[in-house]
Amino acid sequence: MECHVYYEGDDDPDKCTARRLEKFDKATLYRSMGQVPYGIVLNPHAEQALSPADADDGLGTLVALDCSWESAEAASFKMRGVHRALPFLVAANPINYGRPFQLTTVEALAGAACILGEWDLAEDLLEPFRWGETFLTLNEEPLRRYSECTDSSEVVAVQDDYLADEE
Repeated sequence: MECHVYYEGDDDPDKCTARRLEKFDKATLYRSMGQVPYGIVLNPHAEQALSPADADDGLGTLVALDCSWESAEAASFKMRGVHRALPFLVAANPINYGRPFQLTTVEALAGAACILGEWDLAEDLLEPFRWGETFLTLNEEPLRRYSECTDSSEVVAVQDDYLADEE
């Protein structure tokens, strides 16, 4: 599975996980939305949750948007592809540690890889980050449960369990 990132460049370059992924040849960055290949677009505004069923579409491409949370509005995600939202996951990065849904680009790609059954890819993506293994540890149970679902509605049902626990 290939990882691609539309990079807006509005965050601190020293803390940018997408740039580090590119440095270690784990993802390809694009500065123009038109250059981003068709694939599964990780979009928090999507109407459907990512599920293992999406692995069967044969796309073999994950696409993420790297931008500041302040600019991550629906209009930012006008990329070609199958748009899917990630379910409840908790950040392990030092800036948003423990916060649900506040993932870095690498955490989003790794979480998606796990849900799609690509656990080795997730570990490989997270390897350059000292907190990378922590992301998989913190989210081990939900990622396992999501990866065992058959479709988006089952993923949402599992997510609802975690959201109920948060309240």
